[in-house]
Amino acid sequence: MSELLRMEHVSKRFGDFYANKDVNLSIEKGEVHTLLGENGAGKSTLMNVLIGLYQPTEGKIFLNGKEVRIETPSQAVDYGIGMVHQHFMLVEAMTVFENMILGDRKNKGLFIDKEARRKEILELADKYDFNIELDKYITELSVGEQQRVEILKALYRGADLLILDEPSAALTDIEVEGLFAMMRQLTAEGKSIIFISHKMREVLHISDRISILRAGELIATVKNENIDGQDLANMMIGHELSEAKYEKVVSDQEEVISLDHCSFQKQSKHNSINGVSLSVHRGEIVGIAGVDGNGQTQLAQLITGVIRPEEGHINIHGHEVKMYDPGHFIDMGVAHIPEDRNLQGLIGDMSIAENMVLKATHSPRFSFLNGWKLKHGSIRKNAKEMTEKYDVRCRSINQDVRSLSGGNQQKIILAREFESNPEIIVAAHPTRGLDIGATRFVRDSMVEARDKGTGILLISADFDEIIEMSDRILVIFEGQIMGEYSGQNPPIEEISLAMTGK
Repeated sequence: MSELLRMEHVSKRFGDFYANKDVNLSIEKGEVHTLLGENGAGKSTLMNVLIGLYQPTEGKIFLNGKEVRIETPSQAVDYGIGMVHQHFMLVEAMTVFENMILGDRKNKGLFIDKEARRKEILELADKYDFNIELDKYITELSVGEQQRVEILKALYRGADLLILDEPSAALTDIEVEGLFAMMRQLTAEGKSIIFISHKMREVLHISDRISILRAGELIATVKNENIDGQDLANMMIGHELSEAKYEKVVSDQEEVISLDHCSFQKQSKHNSINGVSLSVHRGEIVGIAGVDGNGQTQLAQLITGVIRPEEGHINIHGHEVKMYDPGHFIDMGVAHIPEDRNLQGLIGDMSIAENMVLKATHSPRFSFLNGWKLKHGSIRKNAKEMTEKYDVRCRSINQDVRSLSGGNQQKIILAREFESNPEIIVAAHPTRGLDIGATRFVRDSMVEARDKGTGILLISADFDEIIEMSDRILVIFEGQIMGEYSGQNPPIEEISLAMTGK
């Protein structure tokens, strides 16, 4: 192999804070090179330097042996660098085709030859076996389909180096297999991939080499030979991380919440709830197992008051709910870790401190006269305590949450929800995008809350997480509960079959 990219002594400083410090990174042609590190370790910052969103404070970048200066993302595209961000950069109100040609600089005239462009895009999609309908709107696509559009868009613009930031975070196992097959095809053609992931099993499966970042510095680059996930985790966090084992319990305490034959848009296979009955008791974790898109989103929305059941009813503390409103559910002790932190969990242009108290601005702790005047000192004090307790990596509590890494954004939501003394926590994909240390912290926090008497409904596409964490397991398929299983010695094969509707 020959070298495609070299970053020499690259540093990026914000004020006195080094997000990256003296990083030396080399990417060879035709390899999958993984960047591994905790949330806030500097992975995204380093990649933003590479694609021209940030300018390095120090250091040089070389492509094919020649020094380059990348000052804008459009220059990065010209140099053959494409990035697929963890949160897709697609215009939802446009079609796939419109997104593909948006900003396309191939056309030199006043008008775009749309037929020629469609032909080029379809040929490229066929080459990589991407089954994409160009006239569909982005809002009509699944997460996996949107990701393929992003990747195809980067390839269409001539990317020889493709940066994939947490590409498998929201994908099903089948979609991940398809992603990896595409990655192997690209590297076989001589293209290079920088793969950012926290999932050790995937890293070890797909990587040629692995670079570990810690606190903005490059700790080591290792070949994917004779190394295991434990070794990588220890290098990533700087100390040995012992394996966690969570004791399973059988709760005999009262029901906190129950659904009685609830339905919502049951005519739809993949966005419905169809006659669901379930309960969550104090002091237990109930896991919802299932392939994404089988009603999990609607289930979470029902239990948090976002939508009203069209049939059936919900009881909280033994009383039937009459008013369906998120604020009412919050007042009744329901906390929510949403599946999309940016759309549902945070306000990006507000500070860390402000986002920490979004649900509590009427509390006497944080305001006078029932919210008429905020106690800014108390809000700042709370934020400092929570960022330390939940290990939020940030420059300042006044920093906009939009500027944080996805993992650190998730920690802010966790701090706000766990610290609200909830009766029940609806946790939808709570560890998605988190590193191994943060994932352990979240899981430990859930078990601690359970042991204090909180009921937890855990919705996760991570099958291992459901098995590891749940005291009871319910399987959902096409909006229906297919079965209930004990979390102690769960029948793996039986649960797997139930997830496919069998």
